Amino acid sequence: MGVSDRELEDRIRELLYARSADSSICPSDVARAIAPDEWRPLMEPVRQAARRLVAAGEVEISQRGAVVDPDSVRGPIRIRRVHE
Repeated sequence: MGVSDRELEDRIRELLYARSADSSICPSDVARAIAPDEWRPLMEPVRQAARRLVAAGEVEISQRGAVVDPDSVRGPIRIRRVHE
């Protein structure tokens, strides 16, 4: 499915900034926004895009409400804006 890294990162930003500052999104929200019928193959690319945005200081990855290490987390995650 030729979705660029930039498109994934931009869609994460777009979805986050369309919500309140305290809201988070699921990687599947991003994947479904890009490819509603074929979203599952995008799950890992979305997680990778989220990790790049963590490295850039733009977002946090959380699990059960707590910020987690994006490189070691397993299971369901949420993406949210960095809380200042």
